Amino acid sequence: MDKVQVAFVCVHNSCRSQMAEAIARHLAPDVIEPFSAGTDIGDSINPDAVATIRDLYGIDMSTAQRPKTILELPAIDIVVTMGCGVSCPSLAAPRRMDWNLEDPSGKTSEEFIACARTIEEKVKALKGEILALL
Repeated sequence: MDKVQVAFVCVHNSCRSQMAEAIARHLAPDVIEPFSAGTDIGDSINPDAVATIRDLYGIDMSTAQRPKTILELPAIDIVVTMGCGVSCPSLAAPRRMDWNLEDPSGKTSEEFIACARTIEEKVKALKGEILALL
């Protein structure tokens, strides 16, 4: 089975989109080929996001991932924006959805955990939708 190319995009590609890439790679490696990207990227992934994903899933995003621009992405089947509204990057794809996640940057570890758990549920639901179409 070919994997579905899913891009998680956000302006800075430093927090929510990076967490979504890691969680999708962890929970749906048989169905989803995940990517993350943005338009105004920084030098590194948010350290609180890195710590959250490491603590919850045992994944070190700081070694496995890096901020990327949307220009670095291959052809994408599904674009998932994280909730950055009109400033979310535009990327062509047959399917587009917005997860409308509040940015936990600068907030408590509990808010990072809640964001990661919400992403986890959304990734599981997306995996189910993809499997139902096969």
